Amino acid sequence: MTDNHTFLEVKDLKTRFHTPEGTVFAVNGVSFSLKEGETLAVVGESGCGKSVTMMSLLRLISIPPGKIECGEVIYRDKDLLKLTESEMEHIRGKEIAMIFQDPMTSLNPVLTVGRQLTETLRTHTPMNPDQCRERAITLLDWVGIPDAKNRLNDHPHQFSGGMRQRVMIAMALACTPSLLIADEPTTALDVTIQAQIIELVKRLKQDVGMAMIWITHDLGVVAGMADRVIVMYAGFIVEEALVDDLYDNPLHPYTMALLQALPRADRRREKNLKSIQGSPPNLLAEPVGCPFAPRCEFVKERCVRENPILTEITGGHKTACWVDVKTGGLR
Repeated sequence: MTDNHTFLEVKDLKTRFHTPEGTVFAVNGVSFSLKEGETLAVVGESGCGKSVTMMSLLRLISIPPGKIECGEVIYRDKDLLKLTESEMEHIRGKEIAMIFQDPMTSLNPVLTVGRQLTETLRTHTPMNPDQCRERAITLLDWVGIPDAKNRLNDHPHQFSGGMRQRVMIAMALACTPSLLIADEPTTALDVTIQAQIIELVKRLKQDVGMAMIWITHDLGVVAGMADRVIVMYAGFIVEEALVDDLYDNPLHPYTMALLQALPRADRRREKNLKSIQGSPPNLLAEPVGCPFAPRCEFVKERCVRENPILTEITGGHKTACWVDVKTGGLR
């Protein structure tokens, strides 16, 4: 982290989707902060609200069916949820950029990579077309695209999956944003390319000096790159801690279960990984008690009746759980 200045603060964010089947309670009162230069990992199973939370920050939720019901997103003393669409367009891409999950569906298949790279530069900078082209070549070279100058006129289908993801990273970094949000950018790639992309993003983050939010369902990915971790379940934050604290001392049963399902070199003698019993919750019903209670090995009567709030236990380590997982008794 470059310093201790908090430049993003999310308070009680709630996002709903009103569908013919009913209301989907996608994000349920999420609150967190981010410091300049910090890397925050957001982890959890698919459907837990990670991506919707970050899309809500940038107001990229489709309305309808989606709706940001309440909350504040304070970025450099401005509430992003209260800005006009025109004001938001000046922030998206320039100050806060996002890398999406699937580059094949995020890139326009009929436009050249050069055209898509320079669009952000034309929108947010005073560069002329020649300067935009030179900057685009520099960006492609920066992210490791060979023969960058001649590849500007290629279309997305002419690039491999890993190369398309590199192009997406180049587009996100075009205006050197203060915050980069990466939404599972390595999910569709093979393991070797995943490692290359993760190392690339880590290096570029250091070069640019930006903060980063890395969304993933894989706790193994964040061990070597995050400063702090948020664990989400059913649209709630259930645990928040510094990355080393989370691995060494998980305080929520869901976090413990995720870690036990993770292959680790120091557990090579164990024959089988542990799986989380049951199924993810139905988000069409707002939980009365703890949403993890039906799958929890520590469940108590109070867990079924009351949903615990996120509470700091020690030194910035927070959890939303009634149970002390070390003793198995109520806190």
